[in-house]
Amino acid sequence: GNNNTSLSEGDVEVVVHPLVILSVLDHHTRRQEAEGRVIGTLLGRRDGDRVRAFFNIRRDGDRIEITNCFAVPHAERGDEVAIGKDYNKQMFGLHWRVNRKEVVVGWYASSTRNMPLMADTSSLIHDFYAAEAEDGDPIHLVVDTRLEDDQRVLSIRAFKSTSVLVQGEPLANLFHEVRWTLHATESEAICLDQMTSNPTPPPQDTSSNGNSASLADATLALQKSMEKLLSHLENASAQVNDVVEGKRAPDPLIGRRIADTLACVPRIRPQVFDRLFHDSLQDLLMVTYLSNITRTQLTIAEKLNASLGV
Repeated sequence: GNNNTSLSEGDVEVVVHPLVILSVLDHHTRRQEAEGRVIGTLLGRRDGDRVRAFFNIRRDGDRIEITNCFAVPHAERGDEVAIGKDYNKQMFGLHWRVNRKEVVVGWYASSTRNMPLMADTSSLIHDFYAAEAEDGDPIHLVVDTRLEDDQRVLSIRAFKSTSVLVQGEPLANLFHEVRWTLHATESEAICLDQMTSNPTPPPQDTSSNGNSASLADATLALQKSMEKLLSHLENASAQVNDVVEGKRAPDPLIGRRIADTLACVPRIRPQVFDRLFHDSLQDLLMVTYLSNITRTQLTIAEKLNASLGV
């Protein structure tokens, strides 16, 4: 879901990937019963125009993309909080070896029914991540797992903080909400579609019929994918026809997306495509046939060895 909070000029826009939300929920689910909320480090990229003014760097129209995260152990007792600083440093070092484009952009927290959405110790944790973040201005992502509303919808909110100064000294952090959007890459979208279409997959069959069952499942998945693709093509074609006939106002953004999609399709004559498809299909059927023969021979050999006591 998207937070519809408006953005002012020079404010920040947060883009969250589904992997981050699933990782936070997994961390919250695996916590100890006596443990309250869980926290962790957000990794991602910052994109925006940097304007250098004297010796300071400010960002106009900053865009933060949160692509990954990892859990961090912590303990909260009253107004005190202890964070696993060494663990956080080691985990970030391991992540940085794999992907050096990801930096610390903030921290996440879940919520429990025994505490408010924004706890008093959040300011202390935010100060810690202000020192860990690249530019000292971390994002705080809160995943509300309480599900207290009537629709029981998972609420996700993003915050930035502003220091409250009293006589020039920082007293506390004032959190204000910023807009965030959910963005999925092509691979993430495929996984999410598979998770929503098959929430409870059937157990795998280890008998001789397991291969035929898996083949049937793969065929059904391919059929659903083709049906969904056909539905998208029909919707796009209907919208283009409405624009051409003057029934709908043209949208430049949709037009560019359709043009980019069509540009990705290779130009192949129907006769050439049919020949390539059938040749690949024959090769696939031959490999499948040889695999079945090999599997059958191995099964016969195992039964002969078992009967002869070899």
